[in-house]
Amino acid sequence: MSTKAVDETKLAEEIVGVVGTEVVRVCSDDRESLRFAIRSAAMKLRSIVLNRASLRRLLLDPMGEVKIAYLKRDLRRAAAQRAEYVYPRKSAVAKVRTLAGTAPLAAAR
Repeated sequence: MSTKAVDETKLAEEIVGVVGTEVVRVCSDDRESLRFAIRSAAMKLRSIVLNRASLRRLLLDPMGEVKIAYLKRDLRRAAAQRAEYVYPRKSAVAKVRTLAGTAPLAAAR
């Protein structure tokens, strides 16, 4: 395992740690993300998916500490509202355009 992977994993564990001790890392066939499961009946949140590339960018960002604090706060809020938390979030605009039958922005260019 490379040093980058260790740093990403430590950051991910720090971020999901705000939810509580009921968080468990889940093995995944997707190498691009880290997945966690929540084993608490008190919370609506059941899974957390963090993109490795996004975590790497957070580690290198000069404003990374502020963004990580915001991410933790957002995750705490989502614990009572959503069943799954995905970082980074999918664009709502891309979903609407795809559902409406038009091409997403990236494909249109």
